[in-house]
Amino acid sequence: MALSDPVLTLIHKWRDDPNGTYRNWFLWDERLKNFRSIRRGIQQVVAEISQGVFGNAYRGSSLETVVGSIAEQRQIFKGADHAFLWKPKLRIPDIYESAENQKAFGRLLDTCVCCTGERDVLEAIRQIDTRHIKGLGPAVANLLYFLHPTFVPPCNTAIVKGYNSLTGAKAKLGRWNEYLAMREGVLAMNDKYRNVLSNDMGAVAGLLYDVGSGRYAAPPLDGDHGAQAAWEEDLARVRSESTQFAKALAAGREGDETHTEVQGWLLDLGTALGFATWVAANDRNRSFGQGKLGDGCLEALPAAIADAPGAEAVRLIDVLWLDRSTGHIVAAYEVEHSTSIYSGIVRMLDLALGGQAHALEGLFLVVPDGREAEVKAQLARPAFSRVADLKVKYLAYGELKAHRESIARFGSGMKAIQAISRELL
Repeated sequence: MALSDPVLTLIHKWRDDPNGTYRNWFLWDERLKNFRSIRRGIQQVVAEISQGVFGNAYRGSSLETVVGSIAEQRQIFKGADHAFLWKPKLRIPDIYESAENQKAFGRLLDTCVCCTGERDVLEAIRQIDTRHIKGLGPAVANLLYFLHPTFVPPCNTAIVKGYNSLTGAKAKLGRWNEYLAMREGVLAMNDKYRNVLSNDMGAVAGLLYDVGSGRYAAPPLDGDHGAQAAWEEDLARVRSESTQFAKALAAGREGDETHTEVQGWLLDLGTALGFATWVAANDRNRSFGQGKLGDGCLEALPAAIADAPGAEAVRLIDVLWLDRSTGHIVAAYEVEHSTSIYSGIVRMLDLALGGQAHALEGLFLVVPDGREAEVKAQLARPAFSRVADLKVKYLAYGELKAHRESIARFGSGMKAIQAISRELL
């Protein structure tokens, strides 16, 4: 039987695959939380370049922090930092030793942060391409995607390979003109299949990634019905997973479950201590116990908070405790199970700088036992220079688990939580 549209068949199969990028990354709750924090990180890079304090090294820089946050976006961005690592023998990418190239890179990012239109972004890309900066190419699109997800698709080797396999094109990696041509094709593909993809270019990029990385074979391009039928049969066959991938997937799911469990502990404890509680807006419907994580939490933040600057970021803080009589936020908790603390810290900064922090008694990073040294090392980076003023504390899973029941029974206010947490800086 001939296939009417093999690409559409592929997309439906891909969407239903629990281990593919659509369900395992694109629909992942944590993905959306990172957009604002990555934008803030890019703004930090721009500010440091503009002020002449960015330096001449990738390691320890604000750029490493933000690219690291992108690289943690599960499999599709794995290795995103490779393009920005300094290769001393090749002296690339040449944005560390060349001040002029560094400023040009800063202007590109600044333009893309500030503008809203597609034309301005494309012009900024063409402008930096005229400089022919060695080693700085379309990998930058992985930064720009988080600024303009509706018209800047991500770019890496697997995505380019997937695009070529699906379209028969011969796009090359590493050249801006090749990326811009591929982008036009990706936009056209997305328009054609928009009803099963998304306005967000992350969906179509995920499809291309899964084809390019070999998870799915591209349908034949020559119209051979026999070849198409064989491809369809292969598509329907259960795919075997490598041990490494299966372990990584299991670890990711376990991490999500543990993250939710710790959020639940904090919500239950806050309620027992007499506080009103808030759970991150995109976590409300996660299963927890016999119900949902958001059961018993505030349906909406008080107007004074919801209307303040940075409110969208505050709504995504993992857990908030609020004074029931005043509606003021008393404590904020970010649960960092295995990823970097970057996104959580940015949300706390938005809270602390948003005019609603006068009643705050504590900002806490809640992390697994044994991560204290790692968290301290991350907080020592220049990108977190303002964190010291916030007096963020570290609360270990083990301490919370061991004491939460007794605190709920005999505690009051914030005293007991402060006692079992530790200063980070």
